[in-house]
Amino acid sequence: MSIWYQPITLEQCKSLDNGISGQGTLMKTMGIEISEIGDDYLVATMPAIPEHHNPMGIVHGGANVVLAETVASYAANFVVDFTNFYCVGQEINANHLKASRNGTLTAIAKPLHLGKRTSVWEVKITNSRGELCCVSRMTAAVVERKISSEQDK
Repeated sequence: MSIWYQPITLEQCKSLDNGISGQGTLMKTMGIEISEIGDDYLVATMPAIPEHHNPMGIVHGGANVVLAETVASYAANFVVDFTNFYCVGQEINANHLKASRNGTLTAIAKPLHLGKRTSVWEVKITNSRGELCCVSRMTAAVVERKISSEQDK
C-alpha cells in the first residue's frame, strides 16, 4: 500500500527542481535527481564529481547531507496534502561511513515515523558499487499553509 498522499511521477519531481521562481534550485546545482518512486520509499541520485569534493579529494560530507535532506524532504512533502501543508527539514544527522571519489551516489529514503506534525526519514546512501557510504536521519516539520485574506495584506 502506498504512503503517498496522491500519485506522483518522476516528471513532477523534475519540475519541482526548478523551484517556485523557475530559476533552479540546489538540486539542479548539485545534479540531484529523483530516480525511483516506490510504494514506501523514494530514491535520488547525485554524481560524485570533483565539484562535490572536499580538499582531500573525496565527496564532502555536506554534499551527502544535501542529498539526504533532498530525498527525505521530497518524500515528506509527497506524504501530506500539499495544497494545505508543506514540510521542511527540522533536524538532520549523518554518519559518513565510506569515502566516495567518483561514480554515482544513490540515496533511498524510507519513513520511520509519519505523524500529523512531523515525519522522520531514514536515508541510506550507497556508491556505484552498492557499498554503504552514509546513513542519515531527517525530521521534517509539517507546516500548515496559511490562506491569506484581504485583512492580512
